Amino acid sequence: MLAGQSAMDFEYAQEHEAFRKEFRDWLASNLPPELCLDDPADDRVASDRETFERRRTWQKTMHAAGWVGITWPKEYGGRGLGLIERVIWDEEYGTARAPVLPGNMALNLVGPTIIHWGTDEQRRRHLPAILNADEVWCQGFSEPGAGSDLAALQTRAVDAGDHFVVNGQKVWTSGAQFAHWIILLVRTDPQAPKHKGISCLLVPMSTPGITVRPLVLMTGHHHFNEVFFADVKVPKENLLGPIN
Repeated sequence: MLAGQSAMDFEYAQEHEAFRKEFRDWLASNLPPELCLDDPADDRVASDRETFERRRTWQKTMHAAGWVGITWPKEYGGRGLGLIERVIWDEEYGTARAPVLPGNMALNLVGPTIIHWGTDEQRRRHLPAILNADEVWCQGFSEPGAGSDLAALQTRAVDAGDHFVVNGQKVWTSGAQFAHWIILLVRTDPQAPKHKGISCLLVPMSTPGITVRPLVLMTGHHHFNEVFFADVKVPKENLLGPIN
């Protein structure tokens, strides 16, 4: 340590260690052994319906006990806790070899985005269902020609009065075969510069015109999918945030 510098304290505060013990004890008493992962680093979503439904039931159990969405604001069903508690949650959940929650992507991305950008009706409709795994979501971002360069996306949404008509393709869509909804990035102004003219839609996967095609790995597992949109009608009220 250089002269004049003080040591940084990396110890957790007493209240944080109490939180850790509470969660560790709860997992020890409630996590079914058959759900534990052989490899705690396995972050894949479920590849078969039975595993998906068992993990979905597990998320419902966790939600009922207050262990899902802990950093969400209390008014939206969370506990209003901070990032330190979230780090501890991740440490203990991984140490217990607990499985990836079916709602993981929605809990970390869709829900907070709806909290920030959504209408009151969108919050009312989706947030409780995301926490309780009544709605499982997938992410419609990557395309055959738009992965890390997301602004190259070509999936189009054309204004048709009270709805948009969506045509295009997404790829590497984890869990699309089980998802109820997709958070979908689309190009709504093809004349705008590539980093503009992009909008976000909340789309039920049961909408006519959506086709899911599996991308099966060499191991036989099926985590990824292609998702095709052919004249898919999406109501205007499903636009998340401002257009373009």
